[in-house]
Amino acid sequence: MSTMRYQSSEYMKTKDFPFWIQRFRHDSTNVPPAHSHEFIELVFVIQGNAKHVFEGQSYTIKTNDVFIINPGEVHTFEVEKNKSIEIINCLFLPSLIKDSWLKELGVSQSMDYFYIHPFLDRNERFHHLLNLDMNYSARFLSLLEGMMHEYNRENSCYSTLIRLQMVELLILLSRIYNERNIVSEKPFTTDSSNSILVQRICGYLSRNYDQKVSIQDLCHIFNISPRHLNRLFKQETKKTVIEMLHSIRIEKAKQFLLETDDKVIDVAIRVGYDDSAFFSKLFRKMVGCPPGKYKGSVNISTMSG
Repeated sequence: MSTMRYQSSEYMKTKDFPFWIQRFRHDSTNVPPAHSHEFIELVFVIQGNAKHVFEGQSYTIKTNDVFIINPGEVHTFEVEKNKSIEIINCLFLPSLIKDSWLKELGVSQSMDYFYIHPFLDRNERFHHLLNLDMNYSARFLSLLEGMMHEYNRENSCYSTLIRLQMVELLILLSRIYNERNIVSEKPFTTDSSNSILVQRICGYLSRNYDQKVSIQDLCHIFNISPRHLNRLFKQETKKTVIEMLHSIRIEKAKQFLLETDDKVIDVAIRVGYDDSAFFSKLFRKMVGCPPGKYKGSVNISTMSG
C-alpha cells in the first residue's frame, strides 16, 4: 500500500503565505494514515499520550512534547482504545521566514532547533525529544493559540504577526534545545563550535535546497568569510558547500522520482535546477544511472515485489 503524500496546496491559502495551523484531538478511531508531506510540520502535544510512528519506528509522546517532521518523512500516530491525544499542528514552508529577518535579528547562527535537531539521526531526535516545563509550555501554547487566532480571523497584517510569532517560537525552542545540550554535553571547544556551524549551514541547505543558494548568501546569513566557509566545510564534511548542496538535491530528487509521477524535467525544477540537462548529467554522475532509468528501475522493483 502506497503512503499518502500531502501537498502544501491542499492546506495553505496562498503561495505568498505558506502556513497552516489547527488543533486536533485524535483517538483510536480517527488517527491519520501513514503519510508524508512536502512541508514542515511542527507538532505540540497539548494533552494526552500516544505512540508516534516515525519512519517505521515507534516512540512515546506525551503532554508538552514538541517535535518537527521534515518534508518526505513518513509518520502517523497510534492511540490506545478509550484514550486520546490533543495536539496543535503547524504546517509551513521554509520560505515563510525570510533569511534577512533572521540576519537582522542576529539569530541565524543560533536557530539550532530548526537547523540542526530535525536533521539528526532519527533515534537521536526522539531520544532527545523536547518536553517543555510548565513555564515554557504555557508560553509556547500562548504563541500557537495567538497564531491560530490570527490565522482564523485574517485581520489586517495577520500574516506578518504570524511570521513574527513563528520566529519567536523557533528562537524559544532553540534556546531550550541549546540549554539542554550545554547541560548534557561537554563544554564547547573551537572544533565543536566549527562542527556546529557546519551543521547549521547543512541544515539551512536542507531547508532551502530548492532555492537559489550562493556562497555569498551563506556568508551573509552566517557571518563568515567565503574562504573560512569553504575551509570549514572541507574539514568537516570532506565536501565543498556546492558539492553538499548537489548531494542534498540529488537525494531529494531520488525521493521525488520514487514517490511521485513527476517527469524528470519537473523533478529537476523541484530540487532547484533550471537546466534539466545539467540535472540529468549530475544525477548520472552521482547515482550511476540517468534519472529516467532510476525511476523506471524503482517502478519495476516495486511491481515485482
